[in-house]
Amino acid sequence: MATTAIAPTTLAEEIEDEIVVPTIPMSYEEYLAWCEAEEGNRGEWVDGEVIPFMTTSARHQRIHRFLFGLIANYLDLRRVGEVFSQTFEMRSRERAAREPDLVVLLDIHRDRLERVRIRGAADLAVEIISPDSVTRDRRVKLAEYAAAGVPEYWVVDPREGRERLEVLVLDAGGEYRAVEPDADGRLHSTVLPGLWVDPAWLIVDELPSVVRLSTEMATGA
Repeated sequence: MATTAIAPTTLAEEIEDEIVVPTIPMSYEEYLAWCEAEEGNRGEWVDGEVIPFMTTSARHQRIHRFLFGLIANYLDLRRVGEVFSQTFEMRSRERAAREPDLVVLLDIHRDRLERVRIRGAADLAVEIISPDSVTRDRRVKLAEYAAAGVPEYWVVDPREGRERLEVLVLDAGGEYRAVEPDADGRLHSTVLPGLWVDPAWLIVDELPSVVRLSTEMATGA
């Protein structure tokens, strides 16, 4: 599988309309209590501050549900791991309680699984960009997940006019490299062999059938 260095960032252009959400100073224990206080309280705790999450768009939710179903079906067929969603915590480092949109933990790393979190690196993390998370997902988490040793990181940008899907794999030097598309434009996972994603899905009006795609991938069609 071919990979390339991550293209020079155009982050300055991408964040020109980014929404800045103020952080809230609190301890980790206060953060846990904050999450329990009201159903709508969601965010991440990093270095003594909570980064509250904005409400996500319908498009964001559809893509999240679609990718969750695609990965869950793959794992159900192969019995090699589990996928967890949103409010499940990943302690990528001691003072960072992240909540990726999706995380996959393979069975060979089940010792990292606790009741409400993964202690350490997941095998795959997926972040779907929101209007307030461009810098966080493209720069901060990119560096943090690489340092933690997350082998594969998907960055999905569903924002209108900025649609983009990247599959990044960690190289021997501890840096992410972008997976190159195959002849059909598909990006293949290294952590989940046989699973692929198509960036074209981000610009269609209706996402394809998860069942059909799962069957196609299972048979190698």
